[in-house]
Amino acid sequence: MLKKRDNAPDFETTTQSGQKFKLSDQKGKKIVLYWYVKDNTKGCQAESASFRDRYSEFQENGIEVFGIAPGSEKTHKNFKEKNNLPFPLLLDENHEIAEKYGVWQKKKMYGREYMGIQRTTFLIDEDGKIDDIFGPGGVAKVKTKEHADQIIEHWNLSL
Repeated sequence: MLKKRDNAPDFETTTQSGQKFKLSDQKGKKIVLYWYVKDNTKGCQAESASFRDRYSEFQENGIEVFGIAPGSEKTHKNFKEKNNLPFPLLLDENHEIAEKYGVWQKKKMYGREYMGIQRTTFLIDEDGKIDDIFGPGGVAKVKTKEHADQIIEHWNLSL
């Protein structure tokens, strides 16, 4: 599992609209990279809405927000449009990026074990280093409805 001050693993993917994305192209900016479990699920909608509702404040502080999850361009595009999300959603269809970040983990629900995304957010500094982590082993558990507030408070943003 990655930890604070580690280099954020670089990756290339595409957005919901098919645009190429490379994390290292974002150097010089603070980044919120949040892994959500699946498009169009209640908890993921709440988490994404928290970022949508506070997005202008992140932008005013020079912070870019990116959601990332397994799913297709089509499901991400639908999720983005349905929830009026102003930031890009990144594709990780085969969970290769999630594996690099250690968020593709064994989960258990109703006695059944399966592999899936562990809801986790990485705060990445201007140098591409992990400033902090929300989720298992991180500074705090992700509170879906208040997640943007958690990050704003953590970074002591003057909003």
